[in-house]
Order: sequence, then structure tokens, then C-alpha cells
Amino acid sequence: MVKRPYPPGQKRKRRFSPPSEYSKELREKQKLKNWYNLTERQFKNYVKKVLARRGRVQDPEVLLIKTLESRLDNVVFRLGFAISRIQAKQLVSHGYFLVNGKPVNFSAYQVKKEDIISLKPQKIKKTRVPTGWVQNLKNLLKKHKPPNWLKLDAEKLEGEVIGEPTLEEAAPPVEISIIFEYYSR
Repeated sequence: MVKRPYPPGQKRKRRFSPPSEYSKELREKQKLKNWYNLTERQFKNYVKKVLARRGRVQDPEVLLIKTLESRLDNVVFRLGFAISRIQAKQLVSHGYFLVNGKPVNFSAYQVKKEDIISLKPQKIKKTRVPTGWVQNLKNLLKKHKPPNWLKLDAEKLEGEVIGEPTLEEAAPPVEISIIFEYYSR
């Protein structure tokens, strides 16, 4: 018996066909949605809000990125409190952060200019948190450089929003105009 690296049966020539416009648009949308760790519904709502304001806004791409970058879980990630957006989302949902001194535990919270994001003192002192985690975090934050629109104080374990996110700083790995084409069908 001869083992061959392909399935049995009559062989056909396979033709390469370039991806359709729809598949390109879908791929770009999925990339951005996964980049920010959002559900389909959340992402769709953000895009629909931007599309509704399309005539009144000069650059809808910048508005979409501004909205996505201003989410609390993304800000926590950008400040360096978490090593990934998934971890940042979990830390926020478990109530590790205060925004302007008030506890916030939903990751879709939109931070504004001059908001101060800090770690909850009770969560730092908790015995379940691995020993040395806070000290480790302080050492990591000393080396971390946040984007220009955020200011980080590594000793106090807090950050401040001092500006607005820009498209250039966020540098998403997609072409955003294609995503708008996908949703305007």
C-alpha cells in the first residue's frame, strides 16, 4: 500500500481567485474588533454611532479610534497596568480601578480629559493578590512609556488622561474606511 499526502479520488486543478470585496471588508472588521477585544454587538454599535454622525464629523475614522481608545479597559492597558487588553478587561470588571476616586467596574466606560485612573487601595492590600505583585507592577511601570495623551505616575499607581487619542498613536493594523463600507451595506 502506498501512502500519499493527498486524499483519494480524481484530482482537479484548483484555481486561485482573489478575495472578494466583501471578504476584504469582513477581514478588516474582524481584525479591529479582535484588536480591541470587543464583541460583535459592541463593535457594531460603535461603528453605527460614528456612521450616524458621519455628515457632522470631519473625519469619522479618527472619531471611531478616539472612541475605542477612550474605553477604560484600553486606557488601563495603555497605562501599563495590564499586559494585554484581555487582562485589562478582567481587572476592570473585577473592580480594581477607580476613576476620579469612584469605583468603576465596566470596561466600556468612556474616560474623558482630566480623568484620573488609579488602583483601588483595598485591592492592592488583598491577600489573594500574589505577593510582590504591586512591587512587580511598580518596577514594570517605571520602564513603561504610555502614549502622549496619557500621563503615568508609577509610584502612586495612577494615570491621568491629559489629551485625546490620535489615529497615529493608536496605529490600528487595519484600513478603517473599509470597515465603514462593510457596515454601510
